[in-house]
Amino acid sequence: MPATSLVLAFPAASPADTAGFMLAKLAYHTDAWDVAEDLRNNVSEIVVIDTRSEAHYAAGHVPGAISLPHRLMDASSTAQLDRSKTYITYCDGIGCNGSTKGAYKMASLGFRVKEMLGGLDFWQRDGHPLATGTEPGSLSGLAPAIVCGC
Repeated sequence: MPATSLVLAFPAASPADTAGFMLAKLAYHTDAWDVAEDLRNNVSEIVVIDTRSEAHYAAGHVPGAISLPHRLMDASSTAQLDRSKTYITYCDGIGCNGSTKGAYKMASLGFRVKEMLGGLDFWQRDGHPLATGTEPGSLSGLAPAIVCGC
């Protein structure tokens, strides 16, 4: 007698439903590799936001990211930001929801936003460099440290 599948105890959605769901996920999230490639290629339509404290930003951040702690996000602190851009929020990693709080606040203020999955932890796991100090730094023109296996 064949074993009963635990995976299929809840049947898979239809292909159309799955495609719609996956497309929606991609509208809300991005990953470190895609962000790094856009930063290396000077894609001007995105702005990366480090949602952690200024001290954590200075200790090490995604090169090119601006510091805007989620606790300080409001109409005043975002007034100078370009609403035609898409903002990518990140924090420490999957154990931190600062990027989610930042994405929520930015969206509530009328900005288009995506959250970078895995935050700075996954950024470093992928082998991407960090910038330190209070200046954003840059990945522009740097060759990737690794080749994406996807």
